[in-house]
Amino acid sequence: MRRTHGRTAAALAAALLLVLVSACASVVAGEDSGAASPASPATAGEIDAPPPGGAFDYQLGGAYAPPTGVTVVVRDRTAAPVGAGYDVCYVNGFQTQPGESDSFADEHTDLLVTVDGSPLADPGWPDEYLFDTSSAEKRSALVAIVGDWITGCAEDGFQAVEIDNLDSYLRSDGVNSASSNLALAAEYARVAHTAGLAIAQKNTAEHTEELRAAGYDFAVTESCMSFEECSAYTDVYPTVLDIEYTDELGVDGFRGACDDPGRPASMILRDPKLVDPADPDYHYETCGG
Repeated sequence: MRRTHGRTAAALAAALLLVLVSACASVVAGEDSGAASPASPATAGEIDAPPPGGAFDYQLGGAYAPPTGVTVVVRDRTAAPVGAGYDVCYVNGFQTQPGESDSFADEHTDLLVTVDGSPLADPGWPDEYLFDTSSAEKRSALVAIVGDWITGCAEDGFQAVEIDNLDSYLRSDGVNSASSNLALAAEYARVAHTAGLAIAQKNTAEHTEELRAAGYDFAVTESCMSFEECSAYTDVYPTVLDIEYTDELGVDGFRGACDDPGRPASMILRDPKLVDPADPDYHYETCGG
C-alpha cells in the first residue's frame, strides 16, 4: 500500500534544486545518472485507458465489492481483479513492497540504494527500500523483475497498471536522478504495452509531460486538489483518477471541491489507510453522493 503525498511549491523547488546539484556532480564525476530524457515513446496501439469521468474506487488497503455504480477499480497486484468493468493493477515500480523488502534485499542487494552497507528505506514508509536506478545495467535488471509483475497483472485479467514512486529519486540520498527514474519509467511503459496493458502515471506532477511522451496513458493522482496541482494532469491526460483524503482535504473541503470546474472528472474521498468497509475508519465518497 502506498500514499505519496504532494508537496508545497517551496518544498518542491528545494527538492528539484538538490536533484540538479546532484546531477551536475554526477556528470563531473563521470557517473551514469541515466538518460537525459526517457527512452523512445512506447506505442499503445489499440490499448484503452479508463473512460474519462468513470466512477472508480481505490482499494489498496484490502479488496472488497466496490460501491454501486463503480466501474473502475484499482487494486494491488497481489489481489484479483474485481471485473466491474475496468481493473487497474498497482505496482510499486521504484521501491520494494512491505512484506517483500527483506527477501528482495537478500536476493538483489545490488539493485537497492544502500547507505553504509544497509538498504535505504523510504523515510515515510520504513518497510520499503528504494531501487537503485543509477545505471543502465541496474535498470535493465529491475525491468526484468518488475516486468514480470506487470505481465502478471495482464495474465490475471487487469486492463492497466499504475506505477508508483517515480519520485523516489528525491529520497535516494543523491544516488538516483530524475532522468534515471524517467528512463526506467519509459521501459515500464514499453513492457506494459507489449503485455496489452495501459499504464498510469502516479503523482509526480512535475514530470507529467515527459511521462505522457514516454507512452503513459492516464494518471492516478493523490491529493491533487489539496495541493492545487490537478491541472498539471488534466491538461495532459484525458483520464485522471484523483483520490483525496479525509485527513487532508476533509469532508467539507471535498464537497466544496466538487463544485470546482477545474477538478478531475473522476474524484473520490477516501480514508488515509484505505481500509475496507468492515473497518470503522472506512470512508468512501464521490461528488454528488
